[in-house]
Amino acid sequence: MSFILTSLIMFAFWIILSGEFSPLLLGSGVVASLLVAYLSHDLLIGPVDIAKKVRDMGRFLKYLPWLFWQIILANLDLVYRVLHPKMPIDPGFITFKNDCETEIGMTTLANSITLTPGTVTVDVNDQEFIVHAIARGPAEGLLAGEMMNRVKRIGANGA
Repeated sequence: MSFILTSLIMFAFWIILSGEFSPLLLGSGVVASLLVAYLSHDLLIGPVDIAKKVRDMGRFLKYLPWLFWQIILANLDLVYRVLHPKMPIDPGFITFKNDCETEIGMTTLANSITLTPGTVTVDVNDQEFIVHAIARGPAEGLLAGEMMNRVKRIGANGA
């Protein structure tokens, strides 16, 4: 089933990109689409557990409001630091243990950190995250692990 679906997606993409409908080009598109689908059908569309996907999507939708709230709080904190006459910044790096078991979990956490103003994920590996923060104090909240625990609850950790 994934081979057929991948072939159809590839052929539709071929038609959109070529914009031509001559028999020769359509035939070339069919051959190319079938070849690409044969070589990569399991990469584009793998086995899917629909119940798990729906459950994970529900958990992700519960995570988003919390993430948006963290972004708003970080924006307000950053505005305060920038507009304050003494500009109370204390830039530095924070390193904390990586408890994420999957690459998607690590990516979700790294992107969530980077989306939060004042912090940027600099490096991620199997053992640790390295984050640069404009102020170490508020960013040390990452050490408590609340964001990581929320990401793990989404199901982005293979659970």
